[in-house]
Amino acid sequence: AAPQIAIKQLGTSGGGFFAANSAHPYENPTPITDYVNILALLLIAAAFPFAFGALIKDRSQGWAIFIAMMLLFIIGLWFVIWSELHGNPLLTKLGIHNGVNMEGKEVRFGPLASAFFANSATATSAGAASSSYDSLMPLTGIVLIFNMAIGEVIFGGVGSGFIGMMFYVMLTMFLIGLMIGRSPEVYGKKLEAYEMIMIVSALFLPCALQLILSAIAVSISAGTSSLGNPTFHGLSEVIYAYASGVGNNGSAFAGLKADTPFYNLTIAFAMLAGYLITIIPALAVAGSITQKNSSPLATRFPTNRPLFILVLVGIIFIIGALTFFPALVLGPVVEHLYILSGKTF
Repeated sequence: AAPQIAIKQLGTSGGGFFAANSAHPYENPTPITDYVNILALLLIAAAFPFAFGALIKDRSQGWAIFIAMMLLFIIGLWFVIWSELHGNPLLTKLGIHNGVNMEGKEVRFGPLASAFFANSATATSAGAASSSYDSLMPLTGIVLIFNMAIGEVIFGGVGSGFIGMMFYVMLTMFLIGLMIGRSPEVYGKKLEAYEMIMIVSALFLPCALQLILSAIAVSISAGTSSLGNPTFHGLSEVIYAYASGVGNNGSAFAGLKADTPFYNLTIAFAMLAGYLITIIPALAVAGSITQKNSSPLATRFPTNRPLFILVLVGIIFIIGALTFFPALVLGPVVEHLYILSGKTF
């Protein structure tokens, strides 16, 4: 198992040798190995911004993108840890000590390490798991879905993961150009209609694919018959399944019985389509930009300053919120409100 586990983590594949994945003691026996696993998940993916900075001969640009990724990662991690440590109020009423959510977690890791692992696995395209994601609190589920649904741009996966963040960088520069009255450009290359059509297609088609497939799944018996929890949480499971498929993540809310012809075919389609509708526009944009002349350095909007980083992070949040807020409200948000009110379902 050992060589496969190393490839699984470093290559952000996520497919465990054992069914319990990184919760299995043979894969991940101690807190120290858990830390090494998390480090391996992030190592290569987090190096991409620095490689990018070296390639364009301006390391400060790589640092700016890395800081934006790290801000998104830390914000998500804070929410995940806060949610898990506050636990389930329904369990607190039963007299369980301090209500920390230990359901589905290994006692050798506890809620902190489990939350850290889950956030890392969905921020990249790993899909590995050291706990049961289906047993996490609803607010934690929102963060995990958000990490995948926005294109796994927080570090991203080894290989093509960095592409998603570059799309957001280009969209940010386009919007900044419109706001300040300049011709939109990124790293000295002008962004024109063709590039923006490709960029917007690459950002919104995967989101649309996730939501359309989720809507179909909850509208027909072939989809609803697999729901172990035919309520708000069931909707969360379906949304998670297709977000994971389109993002090539591979993790799951396991309460959904996905080993059926319907889910096998639709999730497989989501995996293939999610890859193609990202990589094809990326190649088109790259081919178009390389044919353009670079503008003088003095006329460029600085993309290595705090202002650009904050605008980039804000646009990622806004796009994610506008796209998925209605679906998340019907799923994990309602589930969270039910739990707070002491109701079960």
